[in-house]
Amino acid sequence: MKRTLALGGIAAGLLAAAAVAAPAQADSDVAPPVNLANTNFAAKQVAAFWYGEARANLINATPYNVETTLPAKHVSTGGASADSKAGVVGSSGDQKPATANLKNINLPKTTGKVFFIGADNKPHWCSATSVQSQWKNLVATAGHCVYDTVSNKATLDKWVFIPGYYEGKTPWGIYVGKTAYTHYDFDNYEDGDRNYAFVTVYNGVQVTDVAVDKVKNWVDNRVFDTRAAAEKARKDLELKTTGWAGEIVAFGPNDVKYPWNERWGWEVAKHGQESQKVAVDWERYCGGTCKLEDVLALVRGGQADYKLNRSKGFEVARISKEEYVAAVGNDHDEKIVGGVVYFRKDNGWYKATCWVKYALKFKLRGHIVDIALKDVGTLGGNVGGQGLAYNQKIGSAVFVFGYPSGSHPDGNYAFTGKTLKWAYGKTFKAAAPAVKAEELVGIKTSFTGEGSIGSSWLYRYSNTKRLGYLNGVTIGVSDTDGNKRIDTSVSPYFDGETLAVYQYAAKFASGKIV
Repeated sequence: MKRTLALGGIAAGLLAAAAVAAPAQADSDVAPPVNLANTNFAAKQVAAFWYGEARANLINATPYNVETTLPAKHVSTGGASADSKAGVVGSSGDQKPATANLKNINLPKTTGKVFFIGADNKPHWCSATSVQSQWKNLVATAGHCVYDTVSNKATLDKWVFIPGYYEGKTPWGIYVGKTAYTHYDFDNYEDGDRNYAFVTVYNGVQVTDVAVDKVKNWVDNRVFDTRAAAEKARKDLELKTTGWAGEIVAFGPNDVKYPWNERWGWEVAKHGQESQKVAVDWERYCGGTCKLEDVLALVRGGQADYKLNRSKGFEVARISKEEYVAAVGNDHDEKIVGGVVYFRKDNGWYKATCWVKYALKFKLRGHIVDIALKDVGTLGGNVGGQGLAYNQKIGSAVFVFGYPSGSHPDGNYAFTGKTLKWAYGKTFKAAAPAVKAEELVGIKTSFTGEGSIGSSWLYRYSNTKRLGYLNGVTIGVSDTDGNKRIDTSVSPYFDGETLAVYQYAAKFASGKIV
């Protein structure tokens, strides 16, 4: 689902120099933290979900398509403004910043993809980056790549960060999200000016072994009367093992060779139950006690001792005289032949097949998966972390790093989302009132589509150290000149309130999964 926004902006300001003063902010700017995986075992299960089935969930994940394309509408008022002195947090600002004139830009190790289950229950991803913190365990991305703004559930499921991700490869490990932090206004009002999130992650892990239970495979042989019972069994199974590769499958009499086998215990569906319509032999179903005249009354729409309801009835079809004669033996008698009722009405020939709605059964189809993991250390220890810049002057030069994907409005696919890309430019004021975003910043880029959401905006990026200061995250892209080519990315303006959320999140340790 995409939300349509109106975007506007005006260029202003000059390149700003970094400052060191940090404004004091209250914790009241921070929404209550939300646990993504609050135990080591839960985190191990999340890792197993992405590593299992030959990492199929990672490979098949698609870019998240929420709140992406922003139709342009120029405005001359509004835009970002600092709430106090400009400042930075981090240690790389004393390096000489890179410019777009360099022949080769060294891509940061800190950037990667966050993977999660979206509101559609399918695997998706956004761009994200590691940021510096005391415990070397912090990731920054767009707020709607953490909080579910589609179904309004608290957070997205099975959230992990993989720096340097490429086609199933996890060069520095997979980092399971532990706790998510965002601004109070985004959490409660989906305020676009605060569409950013900081997430603490557990130590990274890599797979050392994958064992699949192909012998017992007991999940495929247990049958449940309701989907809820199957769901409970699935959850119980997940609590006993690190993973389960499979799905819940519904089936009915039509799906098995012997529909009347007592093993399945088929029952007529009650109102509200999931069911399957099954054609039945009328004489067998009736038990031989129904009179022909009662059946004829029913199929003609009349009354009879035998009652029809939502769970059982007749499907009537007009047939040719030749088919009727072949079944009955002549063109005028009315009979039940092979459980099918043949009758005449208004000079036409008909057959009526009895159907019954039987309650569906459910089973878990798949394999129990046990994945052995090894600890590979902290996120920051493996890839480093970007600093944070806030209240910077509009017009500052920044690099944008992310995984753009999707097409331009003219249908041209410029990016695949598979590899890390970069853009460079100076920020300008922008606004998107449709999502309560009056204080955004924009930058001219050709980044397209959903994959660029969460891309890191790095101020004073050092091409030598591959580090700088995070000064924004992409929350949308736009074609501002109307030529059907994306030309602009936008981000919340990072100010003192952003700093408050970052500082609060940076205080907490995560620990290990294994």
